[in-house]
This record gives sequence, structure tokens and C-alpha cells, in this order.
Amino acid sequence: MLRLACAFACLLSVFVLQSSVCLAQPHAWTLPECCDYAIAHSISIRQQENQCRQQEINLSNAVNSRLPDLSGSMSQNFSFGRGLTADNTYSNTNTSSTNFSLGTSVPLFTGFQIPNQIKMSKLNLEAATADLEKAKNDIRMQVAQAYVQILYDMEIADVAHRQIAIDSQQVVRLAALVDNGKASGAQLSQQKATLANSRLTATQADNNLSVALLSLSQLLELPSASGFTVVRPAVGESGGSLAAAAIPSPDAVYAEALGIKPEIAAQQLRLRATDNNIAIARSGYMPTLSFSGGIGSNYYTTSKFPSDGFGTQLKNNFSQYIGLNLNVPIFNRFQTRNNIRSAKIEQQNQQLTLDNTKKTLYKEIQQVCLNATAARAKYESSAAAAQSSNDAFVLMQAKYENGKANITEFNESKNACLRAESDLVQARYELLYQHSLINFYRGRPLEF
Repeated sequence: MLRLACAFACLLSVFVLQSSVCLAQPHAWTLPECCDYAIAHSISIRQQENQCRQQEINLSNAVNSRLPDLSGSMSQNFSFGRGLTADNTYSNTNTSSTNFSLGTSVPLFTGFQIPNQIKMSKLNLEAATADLEKAKNDIRMQVAQAYVQILYDMEIADVAHRQIAIDSQQVVRLAALVDNGKASGAQLSQQKATLANSRLTATQADNNLSVALLSLSQLLELPSASGFTVVRPAVGESGGSLAAAAIPSPDAVYAEALGIKPEIAAQQLRLRATDNNIAIARSGYMPTLSFSGGIGSNYYTTSKFPSDGFGTQLKNNFSQYIGLNLNVPIFNRFQTRNNIRSAKIEQQNQQLTLDNTKKTLYKEIQQVCLNATAARAKYESSAAAAQSSNDAFVLMQAKYENGKANITEFNESKNACLRAESDLVQARYELLYQHSLINFYRGRPLEF
């Protein structure tokens, strides 16, 4: 029984230890997780969402302008001094009056101003929604760029630490040779100095990685970068497939982007809204018709004269009215004409804004396609250089260990191999990033 209890206690302690280790391990963020979190916590995105809400309110105001209004009023007036009395004579009297009224008005025809205002408000709301999506895309691209920088710094740090491992092995080997009298202390000291430089390089690489992680964590609005890390995609095999993949022409990517990019949609919607703005300005030439109606009553007293009671007067003085109000514009100092001219100028400016947005998009796509072509060429040459440098280092290492090469030649070959490996890593991630950007412009998710 005691043995069973001890075994159970041991199993429980192992389970608790494993659980604590799992909890202590930091969560590695994927690129989609980083993008979603950054969008959910970005202040600029929240501001853009408020712009959409403001446009929703403007649309509500435009729709509700068709409804009748209702207003009530009450006034109390006092007059003193000489005035006309009920018997058509003048005398010094004090009078007071209390008035109550309730009125409403309904627009019947406004020269099509209200329906055009509603259409324009709807288009502005759709444009603001497209602006919101554009802001999200900008955040995604910023996150992806920072993410790639982290991946690159991770690989560089790994290369630097592998360099430490190689130099450490040589220090151990030379120390054994010194003990056997087959190597000099100077050679051992030189190799130790090389190991120290390798450790310094690794420290700098680790610091660069920490800075990159901090930059992305700040972009995500995380309270702290402590424990923050990202998932490293397996791109070792995909580099060759990306290099073999065809890069589409800028015109082909641009043709797809025109129909899906939110910045283009936003400017096109605003251009359509300028037609309604011109129609609203032209409504100033047309008459307007409205219906009005209301009820009211009053209470009136004059000093030195008898008057009925408050309730009696309100009942006896109760009145109602209805009416139609027609307003025909004749001349308003050319204000309507100038409003139309201003609306047409705004339309021209909006057309220019749309054209400029299209040109900017085309330039961005041209640059991305050019960068992808350059990245592919860089990857191919870097892969060949890395293979050659690695083969040369393997031969040099064998010669050095057999005493046919000195330590300077060994370190030069080793450093050349590591530089070629670093260049290959950079080229691989650059190629991956540029291909992801091309797909992003074509409406696909930004992912590695």
C-alpha cells in the first residue's frame, strides 16, 4: 500500500512538473494571428471605424429628413403703459398674455434634394467602409514586413550560434593537440580569439532579433515583448519551388487588383457620389413644397377690465390651422449657379484622385513584380554560392585537421561559408515575402 502511494505521488509530481513546463513555454504567433490581433487593437483602425459610424449617422439624418417634424411652444408676455383698449380708447393699462402652440411640417417636394442626399450618404458610407478595409490591409502589410524581419534575424542568429559550435570544436581539438605537443599555444590563442569574436557576433544577432520582436510586439500593441515569439515556417524546401514559379506580369496583377483593392473602390464610390452632389446643387433652381399644420390657444388679461377664467379662455381661443407652402426661387445672387460650378470642380478633383490612386497602385505592383524577379535571381545565385562555399569549407576543414592548411585559411573559408549561408537565408525569405505580396495584390490572404 505504501509503495502504491509513493508511485502515485511520483506520477502526480511528474504530471505537475510537465504541466508547469508547458505553461512556461511561450506561445508562438503565426502571421494570421499577428495580423488579426494588430487589426483588433490598432488605434488607427478604431478611428477609421468611428468614421464609418459617423457616415451611418449622416445616412440616418438624410433618410429621416423625409419625416414630419413636430414642435411645441409656449410664451408669456407682459405689457405696461398706454395702449388701445377693447372699447377702442387709449388708457394706461397692464396686460398679460399666455400662448400655447403645437405645429408640424412635412416636406412634399424639395427639388429631389432629399433622395439625392440619401444616395450620396449611402455611397459615402460604402466608401468609408472601403477605407476601413484599406487601413486593415496596410496593417497586414506592416505586420508581414516585421514578421519577415524576425524570421531573417532568427536564421542569422542560428548561423551565428552554429559558428560558435564550429569554433568551440576547434578550440577543443587544438587544446588536445597542444597537450600532445602537436600544436603551438599561439595557434590555440588565435582560435580562442576567433571563438570570442563568434560569440560577439552571436550576441549582436540575438540583440537584433530582440529588437525585431519588440518592433512587432509594439505594432501589435502588446503590453510587453516578454515571451513573444513567432512561428518559423518551413521554407527550406519551398525556396526552390518559389524560384521555379512564374512571376505574373504587372499588367496582369493590376487588372486583378483594380476590381478588388479597397482603395480603388473607395475612390470610385466617391466619384459616383459627386453626381448626386451636383444634383443637390441643381435642386436650388427648383421650387419646394411643404405641408404645415398646427393647433394653439391663448389666455389674455387686461387690468381694469374683466376677463374669463384661464380654462375658459383656452377652450374658447382654441384654434387649428393647415397650409401648403410653395417657395419658388427667382434670384438668389447666382448662389445656385456657383454651387453647381463648385460641385463640378469637386467631381473633377475626385476623378483626378481616382486616377492618381490607380497610378499609385500600378507603381506599387510594378515594384513588387520587379522585386520578386530580383529576389528570384538573388536566391538562385545565393543557393549556388552557398553550395560551393559549403563544399569548399568541408575540404578546407579536412585539410586543416590534417595539418595541410593553417588557421587563417580555415577561418576565411568558414566565414565565407557562413556569409553565403546568411545570404541564402535572406534571399529565401525575401523571395517568399515578394511572392506573398503579389498574391496579396491579387486578393489572396497574406500568409507564408
